Amino acid sequence: MPTKKDALQFEGKTNVDTSDESRSELLRQLVAHLRENRTQLRQEWARRITEAKLLTAMSQDEIFAEATTIYDNYVDALQSGTFEALQTYARDLSERIIPRGVETHEVIGIVLLLRDVLARSLFAKYQHDFALLNRILDAYEPAANRIANTVAVSFVQERERTIRQQQEAIRELSTPVLQVRDRLLILPIIGVIDPQRARQLTEQLLRGIRTNRAKLVVIDITGVAAMDSNVANNLVQTVEASRLLGASVIVTGLSPEIAQTLVTIGVDLSKMNTVGDLQGGIEEAERFLGYKVVPVGEAAIEDQRR
Repeated sequence: MPTKKDALQFEGKTNVDTSDESRSELLRQLVAHLRENRTQLRQEWARRITEAKLLTAMSQDEIFAEATTIYDNYVDALQSGTFEALQTYARDLSERIIPRGVETHEVIGIVLLLRDVLARSLFAKYQHDFALLNRILDAYEPAANRIANTVAVSFVQERERTIRQQQEAIRELSTPVLQVRDRLLILPIIGVIDPQRARQLTEQLLRGIRTNRAKLVVIDITGVAAMDSNVANNLVQTVEASRLLGASVIVTGLSPEIAQTLVTIGVDLSKMNTVGDLQGGIEEAERFLGYKVVPVGEAAIEDQRR
């Protein structure tokens, strides 16, 4: 014979099932409402975006077009309970608008505005039945919060990826490997050298040596204000790695501070060929490679004698 405890457990299970079914039915009603009022709600949302001065880098037509697509993806996510399509679109949107200067707070702002516009429409529809309104909001808010989080996270991830790409491009531009003569490369270094940039510098130089079949490299560090032990050791390793590829290295532009650092940390200076400045380093490299530089006038006299 069933006990009171069994009856209570059965009743609780029934309530849970009913609650789940009720939530699904409420979401269906909600989605139907949003689809029926799609035009009006999109226009209201686009108007609120303009009033809040968000997405100012985009034209009104562009804002309305994106608002339409976001709105449809938003409603689809509410209906299906899956967010993959919305996430994909958010990444694609971010990839298109980040280069135009759209900021994170603007993307989060437009999503919150949409949430507010939709919530207000629900208040207007169910204002005469607060019990039903509360149930609708209980079904809507968790999904709306997850949608907002999905869009925000997708945008931030894409923005971070863009920033990393830009940083990588800046690093490559800040450490150019230049070919000035056949088999002669110059690597001018300017600014702070952190461990990551030091590794990139080494990789670029070794690629340049191999590509250009270089025999001699001049590394100029005139523009480097300071160098710690890790970077100094990396410089020595770069010299050694270049030598293994068949290229000798001349280091120019050592400041007194860096020279003192190298001595203090015990760098093996016998492995480094140093010259005072870049011009002296290039002249030394040309002599090493067998080039002879003479003034134009002297060259003309020699040609006449021949």
